[in-house]
Amino acid sequence: MTMTIYCEPGPEPTFPGSAEPAYAVAEASQLPALLTERPDVQLVVLGPGVPLAEAVAFTTRQRVERPSLGVVLLRDHVEVTVLAEALRAGVRDVVAAGDRDAVDAACARSLELTRRLNPEAPAAGAQVVTVFAGKGGVGKSTVATNLAVTLAGGGRRRVCLVDLDLQFGDVGILLQLPPERGLADAVGMAGRLDEDGVRSLLTPYRPGMDALLAPAGPAEGDQVDRELVAELLEVLRPMYDYIVVDTPPYVSDQVLAALDRTDWFALVVTPDLPSLKSARLTLTTFEMLQYPADRRLIVLNRADSEVGLTVADVEKALGQPTAVLMPSSRDVPLSVNRGVPLAADRPAHPVARAMAELAARCGARDDDRARRPLARLFGRRR
Repeated sequence: MTMTIYCEPGPEPTFPGSAEPAYAVAEASQLPALLTERPDVQLVVLGPGVPLAEAVAFTTRQRVERPSLGVVLLRDHVEVTVLAEALRAGVRDVVAAGDRDAVDAACARSLELTRRLNPEAPAAGAQVVTVFAGKGGVGKSTVATNLAVTLAGGGRRRVCLVDLDLQFGDVGILLQLPPERGLADAVGMAGRLDEDGVRSLLTPYRPGMDALLAPAGPAEGDQVDRELVAELLEVLRPMYDYIVVDTPPYVSDQVLAALDRTDWFALVVTPDLPSLKSARLTLTTFEMLQYPADRRLIVLNRADSEVGLTVADVEKALGQPTAVLMPSSRDVPLSVNRGVPLAADRPAHPVARAMAELAARCGARDDDRARRPLARLFGRRR
């Protein structure tokens, strides 16, 4: 997973981009020790409060000691003289701190350059998150799309959203992506897929996030078999940090191919008896297939609906605690009709915050490692 440090003076630095960095420090003098401790850090973002002289000195030193490390400098106002001095020192980009899209784009460009400078570096296998529901109408695809956007973090991680609902996939319409290519085009490459072939099937959505769309119709979907799904996932894994798989509301051979390669199982339920029944059957199936219990995450959608079933009732029925409570909101269908996930458009929205919590659960081990140094730097855990 991509490791990033944000440096900005103050008691609690707030990153102005779309996603929180792995680390945050208040003084540039803390950076060398942290970089020594974590050699996997690929990007340092220096906030507008960092003096230009300190930013230049740090970057000049890293240009010699660690040339693949990217440095992005944020300023309240980008001046030509500052830009020239920073670029001479080796800063990759200087952008306005108040322009979140520009910050995200600069970070994404820097990370991509770092990857190109280290072609021999072993690619860590992506974490596969499969979003499943035993019945339709519970918001499964909405969860999958918003989760993928959240994990991508504006380009700070590489995420591929795979629409495995081969008959009636909705990812394309939810993201307003043109159905020009997708899973159906992989059929002719079965058995000989490589990275170039898979890239020809992907539809870019935003920095760091691509989609592999479902076939346009049921007839084409029938040609995508279990072996092809397994082959696709194996080729995709070294290309991304996360693969989010959206699924149909039933277990097929193709879905089993994804489930067998899944690291996190996100089971979406709603507080109604038909949904709970299908979820209970799904959990029983997972147990029979010996999928690890500690990797099953219950997402209770419309958790605040007053329908006579409480969160405690849901947890009792499923025999497992809920991992994420996703509130009911009329903004969800509005965002669907606009084709813009809430996580992309309104990251502070309660639904987007629920997706951030789910994303954190999917990367809990990495987050724990990232926050330990933070506690030492600030004296407490953020």
